[in-house]
Amino acid sequence: MTSQVSSPEEQADEAVVGEQRRAAGVKDVRRLDRVIIRFAGDSGDGMQLTGDRFTSETASFGNDLSTLPNFPAEIRAPAGTLPGVSSFQLHFADHDILTPGDAPNVLVAMNPAALKANIADLPRGAEIIVNTDEFTKRAMQKVGYTTSPLEDGSLDGYQVHPVPLTTLTVEALKEFDLSRKEAERSKNMFALGLLSWMYHRPTEGTEKFLKSKFAKKPDIAAANIAAFRAGWNFGETTEDFAVSYEVAPAAKAFPVGTYRNISGNLALSYGLIAASRQADLPLYLGSYPITPASDILHELSRHKNFGVRTFQAEDEIAGIGAALGAAFGGSLAVTTTSGPGVALKSETIGLAVSLELPLLIVDIQRGGPSTGLPTKTEQADLLQAMYGRNGEAPVPVVAPRTPADCFDAALEAARIALTYRTPVFLLSDGYLANGSEPWRIPETDELPDLRVRFTQGPNHTLDDGTEVFWPYKRDPQTLARPWAIPGTPGLEHRIGGIEKQDGTGNISYDPANHDFMVRTRQAKIDGIDVPDIEVDDPHGARTLVLGWGSTYGPITAAVRRLRNAGQAIAQAHLRHLNPFPSNLGAVLHSYDRVVIPEMNLGQLATLIRAKYLVDAHSYNQVNGMPFKAEQLATALKEAIDG
Repeated sequence: MTSQVSSPEEQADEAVVGEQRRAAGVKDVRRLDRVIIRFAGDSGDGMQLTGDRFTSETASFGNDLSTLPNFPAEIRAPAGTLPGVSSFQLHFADHDILTPGDAPNVLVAMNPAALKANIADLPRGAEIIVNTDEFTKRAMQKVGYTTSPLEDGSLDGYQVHPVPLTTLTVEALKEFDLSRKEAERSKNMFALGLLSWMYHRPTEGTEKFLKSKFAKKPDIAAANIAAFRAGWNFGETTEDFAVSYEVAPAAKAFPVGTYRNISGNLALSYGLIAASRQADLPLYLGSYPITPASDILHELSRHKNFGVRTFQAEDEIAGIGAALGAAFGGSLAVTTTSGPGVALKSETIGLAVSLELPLLIVDIQRGGPSTGLPTKTEQADLLQAMYGRNGEAPVPVVAPRTPADCFDAALEAARIALTYRTPVFLLSDGYLANGSEPWRIPETDELPDLRVRFTQGPNHTLDDGTEVFWPYKRDPQTLARPWAIPGTPGLEHRIGGIEKQDGTGNISYDPANHDFMVRTRQAKIDGIDVPDIEVDDPHGARTLVLGWGSTYGPITAAVRRLRNAGQAIAQAHLRHLNPFPSNLGAVLHSYDRVVIPEMNLGQLATLIRAKYLVDAHSYNQVNGMPFKAEQLATALKEAIDG
């Protein structure tokens, strides 16, 4: 753990006070500036719920935070096995932080599999809280332990706290009319209570949550609350935990405002709702469930009061087909998926390009190819979003950089789709989708005006003076075609995938017309108004690190480390990947070296090299996990020295 630095005099005073407190039977309280905790256990042990609750209380306390849930891919992997380990990492601090942390200071291991799967990530001296009840001979053999790691000295470099969590939980709940198996399910709440005591987390919110979650089963609610309180009391009374810790609120890290903890998928959902309200259009989601995008479907289905309509289709193709139909009908249309689903949707995306209708394609990227790593993160769909359709079918691409930024990215994607009458890709990923951070709730007057005007009558005059409606007569500024609501008298027009005649929209096989339409659709995308890229370069560096999407946090943390060590390095981050910002070429050519870290094999680097003829250096990782700041700092230091 990292503690705040104090003077020798202050340290001496603290030592005296600590001795007096111990003599009086009062435990020490130490102040820290940040902590990284990882909860790990079997996929049925409730680690995600435990992490979520600890995170919620930490957010309400006012710390800055960043989380990294890590799920097994199987719905229910064999109990006690390494593939079945589920973990939740939380980094919280009294200052601005950017990542879930490189290495945990504290590991809560609910069984041998959780210990073995995570021990390699712990630095020496870290604390390990182990549920000793689960370290049976059979459970240890299942994960390859020939001797008990609690007894063979292999954990001597760590601060190990052996706690019989299961036994203590069952004992705490003996007054309830529960079977042993039912009582054991509350051991995660016992662990949560213990950790809440250790780090002085509020408890009222968790107890209120449990009463609400189990409102129809009051006995279960009472049992979980009892287990939670028992964990707190155990920390307060046991001699094994002689110290508790305080991490002060991050008062200086946040601008004034109202904050809440939010995940990327939830922020994206709220951004879509806000966009529909700002556009004064109904929101329609046509979707098929797929990890890790399904939470957006779940969340939007709860908001019918905002005019949201959600359709869970029978497959990916039907989902986007329904969404495109809703766009034709005048809705803000969205389809959500992950990489394999994008492949299935590609033909209809091409149809949306041809029809020139606003449609948001939300791709929560995950490891591939094919089914790949359903619960792990990756950035490997960029080239698919750019080129994964037959013919010349250009589509704008927008990428959020943090979980909270998913809200703003959704509004930006909607702005482009509505203004330019085009499908737009919104590329999030599993790390952003499931991770969380504090989010300042914006005021409504801070949101952009996205209202559009539907065509109400004829827009073209023929040579004989007749007024007609031309569905492909374009706005001279945006090159967007008119948006006409079906059923509007006099605005009837053909739709379909066959090439259109310029202006009239009639079917056309004329070669010259096809060439013109292809170039016009490309020019429309190239002409989209996007902000210039901003460069953070306070020291006149010669090396620029360029990122996109969720690499923002690790890159920024790595850049901070290098600058604190006296290194000069510049940083820029792309939100718009198609079209690129107009000043990007000039920025890239102003540096001697450009390094592009990506969670793929160099897809952005390929685009940058091709478009700007810059010898960009790739730094790549495709292990299903986000970059670590220290790892990136080392790579960037080598680039600076090179």
